Amino acid sequence: MSPLDTAPQKLPRADYTPGLRGPLDGVRVLDLSRLVAGNTLTQHLADFGATVDKIEPRDGDTLRGWRVKGVETAWKVHARGKRSLCLDFRHPEAIPLIRRLVPGAAILVESFRPGTLEAMGLSPEELLRLEPSLIIVRVSGWGQDGPYSRRPGFGTLIEGFAGFAEMNGFADREPVLPPMYLADTIAGLTGAFATMAALREVEMNGGHGQVIDLPLLDPLFTALGPQAANYRLTGRTKPRTGSRSTGAAPRNVYRTSDDGWVCLSASTQGMAERVLRSIGRADLIDDPRFRTNELRVAHGEELDAVIGAFVGQRTLEENVAFFETAEVTIGPVNDIVRFMADRHVHARALLADYPDEDMGSFPMHAVSARFSGTPGGIRAPAPRLGEHSRDILAAHGFGPEEIDGALTSGLVAAA
Repeated sequence: MSPLDTAPQKLPRADYTPGLRGPLDGVRVLDLSRLVAGNTLTQHLADFGATVDKIEPRDGDTLRGWRVKGVETAWKVHARGKRSLCLDFRHPEAIPLIRRLVPGAAILVESFRPGTLEAMGLSPEELLRLEPSLIIVRVSGWGQDGPYSRRPGFGTLIEGFAGFAEMNGFADREPVLPPMYLADTIAGLTGAFATMAALREVEMNGGHGQVIDLPLLDPLFTALGPQAANYRLTGRTKPRTGSRSTGAAPRNVYRTSDDGWVCLSASTQGMAERVLRSIGRADLIDDPRFRTNELRVAHGEELDAVIGAFVGQRTLEENVAFFETAEVTIGPVNDIVRFMADRHVHARALLADYPDEDMGSFPMHAVSARFSGTPGGIRAPAPRLGEHSRDILAAHGFGPEEIDGALTSGLVAAA
């Protein structure tokens, strides 16, 4: 198949696996978070078998509002495998109801502005009194303390503040924010790891529950690497260099003869030499401009001109085939259409079509980490608002009359 083949391709078919056993079976999670970071964290837990109960307000998680042509695409991805209880948080019985859900829970995730949980009467001290082994994950923009803790914590502000936007883009243009929720996603992944570390402390070492302070800021700044050390050494901040790297060369994107793009990274000495040999320029290996990585970085524009001229004489498909034969680390720059048509994506079912009541079939990514013994799985589609209100309450000891009363009073809503 040509890398530029953009004809619609059928994805592998998949179905939900409601009975699949996972390594987190028996771990119950109360998810009071909103938007991406908390939902990413609990999505990973649900993928590996945790029971994740979303406690949503009457209007639902804000993520439900991120619709495309009326379809809750972001919600369908990040809330898969979860259950929904719809609760009127302003009702006088809302907090007593939440308190009844806490005993027996392993994890509670929230993303209110710092101080809100305490104002609700659900401080960490109170939650740990109700369940001493509870792990409380507090997602915020800036952290639970510090002078900025009360500021709004949207990822965009963090991506600017942490330094990502300032180093992203081209030198002669404005800083560039990421085109996706980068700070939230990295925080969600970091939070999933941190939650598992805290869970191990409880289960294996007889530890007590504890609070995890999970800002969006700290994980993103950590992902940016040794920026502070580099500045101290050089006295210079990291410049915007487009797709070129300030740490290794060659590394860039190159236009092909059919207006496609390929990306190349040759961050080791051996690979850089292999690139030059493959394009017939072995004479440049000992060139004073390109002899070492540091020299290649300093003369990156000249090196890119040589490689770009070679790539520009061939189509995307020809370049990929040529460099793959030469065992050079190069690949296509795909859009989503080409990605969905790629044979590797199909072979590993990285994307598959799941049954969906809105679209008929919904293309969704597989569980990222593939376990050989106890694999993750997508056990159920994302829930409708309040779809499991009755089931969740019944599982926590609410009798039929109590449940009916909660529904009648407006405390709880059910789909």
